[in-house]
Amino acid sequence: MRFCVVRAGSVLFFLWVLLLPAAPWAQTDCDAGNGLLDFAPPKTMSVPDVIQKLGAAEAGAKEARLHYSYKQDVLVQTLNGKDATGEFHEVTTVSYDDKGKRKEEVTFAAQNTLRGIQLTQEDMEDIHTFMPLMLASEDLAQYSLTYSGQQHVDDLDTYEFHVEPKKEEKGKRYFKGRIWVDAQDFQIVKVCGKSGPEKVQVKKRERSELHPEFVTYRQLVDGHWFPAYTRSDDTLQFRTGAVRVREIVKYSGYKRLGGP
Repeated sequence: MRFCVVRAGSVLFFLWVLLLPAAPWAQTDCDAGNGLLDFAPPKTMSVPDVIQKLGAAEAGAKEARLHYSYKQDVLVQTLNGKDATGEFHEVTTVSYDDKGKRKEEVTFAAQNTLRGIQLTQEDMEDIHTFMPLMLASEDLAQYSLTYSGQQHVDDLDTYEFHVEPKKEEKGKRYFKGRIWVDAQDFQIVKVCGKSGPEKVQVKKRERSELHPEFVTYRQLVDGHWFPAYTRSDDTLQFRTGAVRVREIVKYSGYKRLGGP
């Protein structure tokens, strides 16, 4: 996101409480639903074995998701205290062709009334790639994973890892944060972090590109853990001033293509 000056528009307020035990103006909470962290190593295998199983299981889930359509509901709001001062709201039906290329059909698009920020290509990449993060073996190759311990997340036993890029290459973007891996299925069930870097090159000029911290939860669909819900509530510190941003992305209605 980058800072901009925009015309004031109508103000809409959105509140979805089903998955939000905290107040809607609370900051992104990575630890909601987490139990105490047990620093002990995995009991039945080594940490490298867990990472290997993670890459294989995530590869299966990532491939499987290409054979589903689903609804993606994106809401981005600028905030003043508890109140929304503007928003971007778009609903699309997402599917993939036989080559794995993403297809989107917009089914709802409200007038963009965001105040003080402008959504960029990098913001759209966040919504498509980093918020619903899936780390197959080929993706894991570019990251360093540090084992943090075992942790109960809601009703699941998980392994927690800290994730950061091994090396940042110019023109590429990465995830940095934490993931929680189901101890039985070895798939990611929760993600919390942000994308980076915060400097991007545009026509030989460097500009700031700030992105909020987010948390994503997954749901079990036909044996695979697919992204279900992303929430972000963060204050972006631009040189021209601070802007508070809330993002809510819901992924629902997964339907296998060609299935019943």
